Amino acid sequence: MPRLLCTRCLRPRSHCLCALIPSLSCRTRLVVLQHPSEARHALNTARLAVLGLAGARRVVGEHFSPDDWAEPGHAPRLLFPGDDAEVLSPGYGRELGMPIQLIVPDGTWGHARKLLHINPALAALPRVMLPAGLSTRYRVRHADVPGALSTIEAVTHALNAIEAPGNFDALLRPFEALIDGQIAGMGADLYARHHLNRKVPWRRG
Repeated sequence: MPRLLCTRCLRPRSHCLCALIPSLSCRTRLVVLQHPSEARHALNTARLAVLGLAGARRVVGEHFSPDDWAEPGHAPRLLFPGDDAEVLSPGYGRELGMPIQLIVPDGTWGHARKLLHINPALAALPRVMLPAGLSTRYRVRHADVPGALSTIEAVTHALNAIEAPGNFDALLRPFEALIDGQIAGMGADLYARHHLNRKVPWRRG
């Protein structure tokens, strides 16, 4: 018999995360452009980020138009590294002088790069990136580039910078519970063999 799922967080009802999802608000507006393959993944951290932030949106697909990310009165900023990307530092939002529409491509790095390649208008947006040296807590998925963060971690770090001195670490509560539950479910031995003893970088997702 299939397990009943929570209609909000889409986790099994016995492992529902909704009680841990905060209800946060800020001047910044978040839109996640999610590759379809990531939308089907059980460890979908972008969904948790959107659920925890007022006004946030998640759009699933491969081809997007400016209508999918435009927010009147907000300056669009694409959260993706690049040679011309500005490094987010505390107070970035105040320095810009207007609210930000933070646009976050979600998927593996390969999928995210593909989304930019097939959506030139998206790729042409002004870019921001996180500072180097951040570490992930995503202990049950593997990355395809060094230093990658999960989407919910990247969003949290970005908002902490843009909205400083505001703090959005509460977004990570359901994420941490999700990871702890995955580790408990696989058992200590299996987790150690497949994750602790592998010398590979983490993946975003």
